[in-house]
Amino acid sequence: MDAAPPSFLTVPERPAKPRSAGITHVLDKGYSLDPVRSVLKAYSGWIDVWKLGWGTAYIEPALAQKIRLLRDHQVKPCTGGTLLEIAWLQNRVAEFFDFATWAGFECVEVSRGATELPLTEKRELIQLARSLGFEVFAEVGSKDPLELVSAVDWIAELQGDLDAGATWIVAEGRESGTVGLYDEDGSVRESLLDELASSAAAGRIIYEAPLRSQQAHLLRRLGPGVNLGNVALEDVMGLETLRLGLRSDTIGLGIEIGEPVRAR
Repeated sequence: MDAAPPSFLTVPERPAKPRSAGITHVLDKGYSLDPVRSVLKAYSGWIDVWKLGWGTAYIEPALAQKIRLLRDHQVKPCTGGTLLEIAWLQNRVAEFFDFATWAGFECVEVSRGATELPLTEKRELIQLARSLGFEVFAEVGSKDPLELVSAVDWIAELQGDLDAGATWIVAEGRESGTVGLYDEDGSVRESLLDELASSAAAGRIIYEAPLRSQQAHLLRRLGPGVNLGNVALEDVMGLETLRLGLRSDTIGLGIEIGEPVRAR
């Protein structure tokens, strides 16, 4: 029988699932069933959304078992946005949604960072996904590191995506953490973050943050309830310690600490 978790430290309160804040969204880069099963058994309480990155869902040999595992652990399986962009490019959108329905996905990501998908058609895809019963994660930002980043354009796009029916906005950071919200060295574009964090939609933004330094920075700036995405499977516990101030990067996060009491 497992022992009760310790409770002698003061740490930020962590809401139970289903959460509307403090979302942890992991990126599946092609993990086999054994590590997925092990992580879910141990840490599913910390994971809210599981995105099968880019087009991995299309070739995943154990897709049905993986999605069943996720749903059994109350973790929402989500398609990667690139897969829908490719389906759009090949005029196979209807087939994509048939596939996502058949596979048991609860969520789909709608993006336009890898193709020339027009904004109007992005909104149509969001509306279509919602009409079919999917929860929509609408990504804002390009995967091209050379594309100019405009906070005004991001805010306008995310607001339009929400109006079209998106539940969550995903701020692009990619797996590398060097595009979109981040400079080429992985540092946060502070002016862009300021605009996103002060927007009316702030509570519905998931910030892709694959690097520990990015996760710690966003937690220090926006608090333990910030929504973070593209988290690697092996970093799930590390992120949870960051959220709770149990790592040097975020000691004291979200709580007031008085003078230390030392033994005499």
